[in-house]
Amino acid sequence: MNSIPEHPTLSRVFRMQWEEAQNNYVLLYPEGMVKLNQSAAEILKRCDGHRTVADVVRELEETFSVTGLRDEVDDFLCAAAERGWLG
Repeated sequence: MNSIPEHPTLSRVFRMQWEEAQNNYVLLYPEGMVKLNQSAAEILKRCDGHRTVADVVRELEETFSVTGLRDEVDDFLCAAAERGWLG
């Protein structure tokens, strides 16, 4: 299992963008595309290499007026790291 970087960032292999045809955010990479759900997109938008995981969680909780997102964000970031999405 890959560990979560302290300051997660999207791998250089991937590029995240809004895809009008998909009406969704996607991750583009040389072999294809991954359609992201809203939660995944909101997390990955904040993975800029400057924010810590705690910063990402705090911003999400403030933006969406919820609490207790740490475990879900950690689970997603672990899965993203395993898929090679994080650099």
